[in-house]
Amino acid sequence: MEPALDLGIAALNIALAVILAGIFGVWAYFFAYMTRSFKLAPRLESFDRRSAVGHPKVSVVLPARNEEKYVARCLDTLLAQDYPNFEVIAINDSSIDGTGEIIERYARNDRRVVPVSTPPKPEGWAGKNWACIQGYERATGDYLFFTDADTEHSPTALSLAVGHMLAEGLDALTAIPKLICKDLWTRITLPGLSTFLHTRFSPLRVNDPGQKTGYFFGSFFVITRKTYEAVGTHVAVREELVEDGALGARVKVGGHRMKMVRGERYVNAVWARDLSTLWHGLRRLVIPLYHQNRRSAHLIAAAVFFILFAPFLFLAYSLPVLALVAGGLAGPTATALVLVQALTITALLLTTAVQSRLGVFQSPMYALGAPVGGAIICLGFASAIVDATKKDAVRWSGRQYTVSEKQSFMR
Repeated sequence: MEPALDLGIAALNIALAVILAGIFGVWAYFFAYMTRSFKLAPRLESFDRRSAVGHPKVSVVLPARNEEKYVARCLDTLLAQDYPNFEVIAINDSSIDGTGEIIERYARNDRRVVPVSTPPKPEGWAGKNWACIQGYERATGDYLFFTDADTEHSPTALSLAVGHMLAEGLDALTAIPKLICKDLWTRITLPGLSTFLHTRFSPLRVNDPGQKTGYFFGSFFVITRKTYEAVGTHVAVREELVEDGALGARVKVGGHRMKMVRGERYVNAVWARDLSTLWHGLRRLVIPLYHQNRRSAHLIAAAVFFILFAPFLFLAYSLPVLALVAGGLAGPTATALVLVQALTITALLLTTAVQSRLGVFQSPMYALGAPVGGAIICLGFASAIVDATKKDAVRWSGRQYTVSEKQSFMR
């Protein structure tokens, strides 16, 4: 082999090894931080029960749009709560299926259910935010409990949440639910995506007063009426497509006492129902970010590509090199590349397997789908950036949205 060619191959091997070493470092950090977070994150039931005095009235705000497959079960679990003082404000958000009829039927049979039908959504509002503000205007409780129609709650969930808040003097509390994956695509994609989100919005960050990170899970957060009004209600986040995160951020930045707890024993929530909702859910994360900071959006998309998918893409080059190494025909740079490649993919699969088991509560074997899951995430992010400036770029819950530069959650 020509010396110049030898040097070129050696340089390529070194370059790829350096890139993969950096990716390995990221996954090692993810693994260490994630396992620490799982170990140290507080649980919904972990508080001093002796300090939880009283039963303030709670208004459950339940927006529902085209949720006839889920809303009845959600209402059943809400009405089975052992908390003695609550109402359910069930909002039919302009549904075109049987959601409204189901809500009306429950209201006729249980006076705790207050049915609300939203008027037409004004320009400049995201649909769920509009539904939530309609529910708030009918609510009479001192505490507001926001949840989603595809969520199920154990009978003690509300008592534990309010008790936790009373015992610790909290202004808001959100619980990490058990995420339910309805299809194979979500099962292989969510572990990798959750690793990023868990690291960014970990309870360790949210519960640290010294950090600005605030976040709510839309399937389960309780907030005092006073705090909700102080941060501007859903009016302040009316354009946000990730409204729960935006509202949680406002609570934290406003200096209110908030806490994130693990609630997988008490709350089940559907993250995506099929490939279509998974795809649009990925786009919904990126398009608002693009309008806030285009450079950040491009950098995040590039980082996601290198961290989630590039290690598998590089196999097209590394596998033939591996054959040479096995045959004793390759030099030290090739051997180093193969070693770093193996360590990186091992770290990636191990981390996503742990997230799959402890974060998504499914078999760790779904981590073996990481190459396909990574490709779906990368393609979803890339398509979001390409379409970000188009009219009606986001489709969510049967509505289309043109995203403006005013949206601010992902900053």
